Amino acid sequence: MNALRELTVRPLAGLPMFAAGQSIAQAICTALAAEGDGLRDGDICVVAQKIVSKIEGRSIDLAALTPGEEARALAERTGRDPAMAQAILDESAEIMRPHPAAIIARHRTGHVLANAGIDASNVSGGDAGTVLLWPCEPDASARRLRAELAEASGVRVAVVIADSMGRAWRIGTVGTAIGCAGLAVLEDRRGRGVDLYGRTLQATVIAVADSIAAMATLVMGEGDEGTPVAVVRGAGRWTCEDDGPGAVSGLRPVEQDMFR
Repeated sequence: MNALRELTVRPLAGLPMFAAGQSIAQAICTALAAEGDGLRDGDICVVAQKIVSKIEGRSIDLAALTPGEEARALAERTGRDPAMAQAILDESAEIMRPHPAAIIARHRTGHVLANAGIDASNVSGGDAGTVLLWPCEPDASARRLRAELAEASGVRVAVVIADSMGRAWRIGTVGTAIGCAGLAVLEDRRGRGVDLYGRTLQATVIAVADSIAAMATLVMGEGDEGTPVAVVRGAGRWTCEDDGPGAVSGLRPVEQDMFR
């Protein structure tokens, strides 16, 4: 397969401080129009998980939770607030590694990450105990946003919902696709491509959605930049007509987990 000739990532300025019920699609189209541009067929809109969670009303007040016995034991073991431990348990299918640095959990969606994705950064009221949960179904959220963008712009785009996640054996976080629509999540080149010496590729599966999420997160920033959306242009070869398999298709099956 030929290499890409050009790939651009553009952080989108001028977006509002999102709250429950607002339209991300309309805000994207309005911000692009203010810059004299608009969405094009094959564009990929990478959207920070936090704004999706905000417009879906996924914030909770930890003070409203009553920690159970399991939560109190987890809190004592990890030095966490018992209410936070309860929130993590509520959002998790499995606690994999309880540690003072982070509680590594398998989220209900199947993603493995620290603290089940629960976070207070860039959340109004975070200092007072308000935290933000992931969308209930990130792939469904991506599909809805894709449909809204198509209706608002009249073009076919893809959507990636990205969050920053750590990686086994590596320091630091990388933007990762937790929801996806209209995009090939993986490019399986096993038995199809060849290397420079003509040998058939045996193990190459490219994490397309994660790579795009990581690239976009670099320009979006994770602090006070205020740019929770980036438009990726030039990667149309990986977009598809339908919604595609979603980010869950990129998760390694539990029975193949090599780090348990």
